[in-house]
Amino acid sequence: MTPVELSRTVLHAVRRAVDEGELSVALPERVLVAPPGPGGCGDYSTNVALQLARPAGLPARKVAEVLRPYLLGAGGIGDVVVTGPGFLNIGLRGTAPVGLVREVLRRGLRYGHGDALAGQAVRLNAAHEVRAVVQLDAVARLLRSQGALVHAGCAGPIEAAWESVLGVRVDGVRDPATPTHHDSPAGTDTGPVPAGIDIRPVPAPADPLPLGRDAARWALLRPAPHDRPRLGDEHLVQRESNPLFRVRYAHARSRGLVRNAADLGFGSEPGPVEARALLQSLADHPRVLVGAATHRAPDRLARHLVTVADALLPLLPAVLPLGDEKPSAAHRARLALAEAAGTVLAGGLSLLGIDAPDHL
Repeated sequence: MTPVELSRTVLHAVRRAVDEGELSVALPERVLVAPPGPGGCGDYSTNVALQLARPAGLPARKVAEVLRPYLLGAGGIGDVVVTGPGFLNIGLRGTAPVGLVREVLRRGLRYGHGDALAGQAVRLNAAHEVRAVVQLDAVARLLRSQGALVHAGCAGPIEAAWESVLGVRVDGVRDPATPTHHDSPAGTDTGPVPAGIDIRPVPAPADPLPLGRDAARWALLRPAPHDRPRLGDEHLVQRESNPLFRVRYAHARSRGLVRNAADLGFGSEPGPVEARALLQSLADHPRVLVGAATHRAPDRLARHLVTVADALLPLLPAVLPLGDEKPSAAHRARLALAEAAGTVLAGGLSLLGIDAPDHL
């Protein structure tokens, strides 16, 4: 069960409680689920009971206790624990990770794409500066991945090298004297995506073009928009200290394992695997994409990809059989999980405009 599916499940539990007369509230449009915070437990937590407490005229813990049995009756949910003032902590059944891996492999590079922003028309406007234009390009990709209709404009003509080397695209050039509906710097607004947004990150301190497309885009996008990017050769080194290298290396290794397994005569088959951190990061991917799109923050996605890669790397040595060992169900399950993680890494990098090579 993905976070999006779990969110719908929680919303359905609220609807059933209202239909049964146990709660008298207007149904929320959306329910947020996230990894449990301090003091929490299980796989996910939601504060929906705290949201509904005042309109329901009940303590939040009472609302949580009303919702708990409806959640326990839903498929894929193994346990529900109420903690703190009324947080619902949800544990998924043991078969849920298998379904998650199947879902990632089924959707491929579009896993995490959705309709959270469907129907929203967004006008992005970037300053005529290289980091702003790269940020514009990535934000437009993220918004479109969530169903938004995007027009990406720049305050001046795009430099030929920005297009040819960095791969940026814009839909038009805006007159800098034309006011916009909303002028908040990218990544600082915590509300809904407005109709017009200026993309104004801290400018690049130097020309990023010598780094090449992939390293330059990573260097400009991974820091938060209000942070000053570093444009040194550290983004080009092929070692673990370079986060971009770890992400691309983890992807390349996952693809190599699929090829090597085929040479050994077996393929992937989702099954139980003890890799909680990796499974959690894959399950979080749709939520991260929605957040990165809504808040115009490609840095959120970049940091998430590092989390996925760092959780994947320890699994890789155990994927293939060793010596005369025969491929088993465990090997197939680990291969499926590695393949799914590699798919998430490739899809995430593509939204940042960065290549995910099969060989490094």
